[in-house]
Amino acid sequence: AQQQALAAQAAQQQALPAPAEPAGDSFDEQLIKIQKLSAMKDQGLLTEEEFQAKKRQILGI
Repeated sequence: AQQQALAAQAAQQQALPAPAEPAGDSFDEQLIKIQKLSAMKDQGLLTEEEFQAKKRQILGI
């Protein structure tokens, strides 16, 4: 079960490409990406640390 969760996590992370220029995304696009990450965290696919790191990357901070 843990391997399946790890595989799902890897697939989800690949499904969310890191933006080359975070500042280029509109606020709405950033919000949607963060909401998707939050849902993944709630499902146990991301740790709090992974969520925060991806959120900072999306926001460009």
